[in-house]
Amino acid sequence: MDSDYEKLLDNVYENLPKNTTSVERFEMPKFDYFSEGNKTIVKNFKAVADKIRREPAMLSKYLSKELAVPVEIKEERLVLQRRVVGDMLNSKLEDFVKKYVVCKECNKPDTHITDEHHIRFLVCEACGAKSTIR
Repeated sequence: MDSDYEKLLDNVYENLPKNTTSVERFEMPKFDYFSEGNKTIVKNFKAVADKIRREPAMLSKYLSKELAVPVEIKEERLVLQRRVVGDMLNSKLEDFVKKYVVCKECNKPDTHITDEHHIRFLVCEACGAKSTIR
């Protein structure tokens, strides 16, 4: 009996993948934007929101508050009602990803947000960690 068990274990270990650690890295998306008059238009807003797996409304609300500017989602684009200088948009996107996307424990972007009793949690699908967010 014990030798059969040992053979089964050996067979299982032989069939396991050799490299179980993943070297994949999360590549931070960047906004593709331009200024038109007094407005700034983000062309790839919906694609960026899809890549970080967050609702476009949540991301636009965050950008609106952080930049103190009214925003409007039009199809795939985000229209900011003032000209944004420099790379401030991408800097705010990085802040958003650090706060609301990347796991605080394992630094992986495989997370989702849940509401429990009026408290929002960032739940990691990779390691199972759960942390509160504002």
